[in-house]
Amino acid sequence: MAVEIRIPAVGESVREAVLAQWMKQNGDEVHRGDPILVIETDKVTLEITAEADGILTIQVEAGVTVPVGSVVGLIQEKSGTPITGDKKQPVDIPDEPKESSPPSPSMQAPASSKPEPETDMMVGPAVRRLINAHHLNPSDLIGSGPAGRITKGDILLHLENQTPSAPAPPKTELEPPAVTPLATNESVIRKPMSPIRKRIAERLLEARRNTAMLTTFNEIDMTRVMAIRKQHQDTFKKKHGTSLGMMSFFIKACVSALKEIPEINAAIEGETIVYHQACHIGVAVGSDRGLVVPVIRNAENQSFAGLEKTIVDFVDRIRAGKLNLAELEGGTFTISNGGVYGSLLSTPILNTPQSGILGMHKIEKRPVVIDDSIVIRPMMYVALSYDHRIVDGQGAVTFLKRVKECIEDPERMMVEV
Repeated sequence: MAVEIRIPAVGESVREAVLAQWMKQNGDEVHRGDPILVIETDKVTLEITAEADGILTIQVEAGVTVPVGSVVGLIQEKSGTPITGDKKQPVDIPDEPKESSPPSPSMQAPASSKPEPETDMMVGPAVRRLINAHHLNPSDLIGSGPAGRITKGDILLHLENQTPSAPAPPKTELEPPAVTPLATNESVIRKPMSPIRKRIAERLLEARRNTAMLTTFNEIDMTRVMAIRKQHQDTFKKKHGTSLGMMSFFIKACVSALKEIPEINAAIEGETIVYHQACHIGVAVGSDRGLVVPVIRNAENQSFAGLEKTIVDFVDRIRAGKLNLAELEGGTFTISNGGVYGSLLSTPILNTPQSGILGMHKIEKRPVVIDDSIVIRPMMYVALSYDHRIVDGQGAVTFLKRVKECIEDPERMMVEV
């Protein structure tokens, strides 16, 4: 008996997904609960696990966009009879005629396609055809895909490195100008945008077109927060099992400021302003597939330890591709920390329909004037981008001033209601 592997529904607005990666090979034995493939939608990347023990048959290659609910493979349950040739036909048969145009040699490859048997487990059909078309030896290629898998990009890079020596001798008199565009074309690698990247692009343009976005800046002395973290880090980690990071201080400070300036925790719906009573704070997390913004629900009710544990859990599950779609929706305000990448100053773009986003930046020692004396302090620039249709300049400046006061005197966050 065969169990179908289907693309699951991951949200009402999601109609299709990209089969990003098979984590097992065709014919591998899998066990119930084993991760077998990764799918990517315009909002999230998910890991799909096996629903039964058996032998895997892959029917759709990685990189293909498939509708939600479609069958991409089978698991032949082990009931004494191994998987038959018929079960593998949907995967292997379509590749045979495509690889060789002559009818008879398709079953027995010529000398130039010797590498084919060696690469069945390393490359997909499209990559195999590209290898044969350029008469390449797979052993000369360095795979950058999962488990050393060879990709189209690896082949193009290999061909690019070969171009200076290949086209030199044959045509010298008539075609010197023609060689330059050929070399230029071969030095360009074109890749389709992933669903997540396309969605990010759409939302950024939407924010530019549909909001009156403005950015206000301030700077914060991080001396007290850094001292508290250093003083209590060991005790905090021993008690709560997680480190005391910088983000929890800023979330607490933003919650306090949002209560004072409720327009920044609001959104425009048509000609109506919707004021959110709860603070659902989105925390921007960078991943290899783009920026992901999971939402911390009711951040105003969480402790420092609760916030830190939630953030760590989000990061771990984003890397593992196990974040739920619901955890990316419903945010009322966003915090983005470009400082982890070394950014000194930037203007974050609104995550619509939210009306505010706070950008944190790199902590850098700078000379500042305190009590008419020049001293060195660890300083951070912060930037608040806001929708000027709903938030006035005074409210934006007051919000940043409130955040600054909370971070420079963090004890007040622990005693204020």
